[in-house]
Amino acid sequence: MTIKLSILDQSPVFEGETPADAFNHTVELVQQAERLGYHRFWVSEHHDGFLAGSSPEVLLAYLVGKTERIRLGSGGVMLQHYSPYKVAENFNILATLAPGRIDLGIGRAPGGLPRSTQALQKGITEPLSLGEKLEELGHHVNNTLPDTHPLAGIQASPIPEQPAGIFLLGTSVSSAELAAEQGLSYVFAQFINSDPAVAHEALTVYRERFNRSNGAASKAIVALSVIVSDTDEEASTLASGMKNVRITLADGKTLNLGTVAQAEEYGKQSGQSYTIVERDAEVTHGSKETVRRRLQEIGQQYEVDEFIVTTPVKDFSQRLRSYELLSEAFSELSVGS
Repeated sequence: MTIKLSILDQSPVFEGETPADAFNHTVELVQQAERLGYHRFWVSEHHDGFLAGSSPEVLLAYLVGKTERIRLGSGGVMLQHYSPYKVAENFNILATLAPGRIDLGIGRAPGGLPRSTQALQKGITEPLSLGEKLEELGHHVNNTLPDTHPLAGIQASPIPEQPAGIFLLGTSVSSAELAAEQGLSYVFAQFINSDPAVAHEALTVYRERFNRSNGAASKAIVALSVIVSDTDEEASTLASGMKNVRITLADGKTLNLGTVAQAEEYGKQSGQSYTIVERDAEVTHGSKETVRRRLQEIGQQYEVDEFIVTTPVKDFSQRLRSYELLSEAFSELSVGS
């Protein structure tokens, strides 16, 4: 199986760093990713926290000018906060500036604490479901609004020759069902939900229910945390102590956050009672040989041929080294085959 490798970079601001440092690291990383032959490079949307990237469209516009070939995209835009029409306009501009290189990934999480959601949605008068927004977004991006649509005749300018590809990101079976119904590509975020049973069911449901009425082909990707070092022991040391934190609110809503402190703050701002569970993070780690073998196993298990990886290491030079070693692991496989 030939495996494609892509990167999700969240522009983290670690202790002792500034947001400017984080963005400089993102620029250096995307240029390194392009040199190493990575397929995609995605940036995320987060608000009111320790990740610098609050507006992926703006950051992507900058990265377009810093790269030449690599696909660039959002991982992802939190569509629940925005007008599908405006999101389509932003990505149509990007797709016009970088033809054939732009991905539009849509996230289902709020991307921040309740107060940031309140700020982002202030003034919105027509709340729609995510499914309704996704459908409208697809029409705007592909310039296919039906004559029966209330906005028939409008165009999200400019109209690019090659529109952005739309992906839905999720961590559940319900997100897979929505992507399948809409005929969209799907990314299961295993670095957030590491339950292999949920991942397997979600990807199986996606493939079985994919709607091909628009002529699109199904595309499933798994996103996961990966740390590659020169030895298994060194990688194990880097991966140790990493945690996933999940908060469950009284209304049943669940959300994954970076730290217990963030989860507690989220609970307080929600105004509901809540419970917090902290678990060891699922990080695929090891030497080149160990990680290559494990990714091949996961690819066969979930029947996917592309991984979007994120490396949760504080030291930037170690993050760069991890991506370099990961690229070498699969380049060596190609040379040897």
